[in-house]
Amino acid sequence: MVYIDDNISEFDLQSALLSISEQRREQALKYRYEQGQRLCVAAYLLLKRALREQEGITDNPVFGYGEHGKPYIVGHPELHFSLSHCKEAAACVLSRRPVGIDVESVGRYRESVARYAMNDVELHQIQQAANPEVEFVRLWTMKESLLKLTGEGINDQMKQVLNAADSYRFTTTEVLEKNYIFTLCEL
Repeated sequence: MVYIDDNISEFDLQSALLSISEQRREQALKYRYEQGQRLCVAAYLLLKRALREQEGITDNPVFGYGEHGKPYIVGHPELHFSLSHCKEAAACVLSRRPVGIDVESVGRYRESVARYAMNDVELHQIQQAANPEVEFVRLWTMKESLLKLTGEGINDQMKQVLNAADSYRFTTTEVLEKNYIFTLCEL
């Protein structure tokens, strides 16, 4: 189940900071601007909600980190989660199988970024799309959600990421009225 919060300005940030782990509070406060702090807290609150609703866990999760920086919940190796946020929304997914999620704002299409991250087939797909901005973000969120699932993170092989993705299932949701797209990647 995917959890989304696209009403980031509607919670009391100071109260929320007191309700999360010290580890996450420190991470949130590293953001220079309040919007970044809100997004970081909102993603964590979504994880707390998912843990409560799906697993009955009410304690604040504490993160450990794998070799490539992929977070896991200390004391719960059976659970897999992924968090993401952009200007418009925070997203979370929790599962008993590896998962990845990415949410991105739909913005101005920049060919230089596309040339870095997309292969020739994908570039052609973007250029032929009725809305290149949407197609670029759709492909980008697929790539990043897969890299979050595997724990690799963004790397120099972005162009090839989807080439061997046949064993993964992608679900992309466009929320264009609120200017964002998210993709869930599952095994």
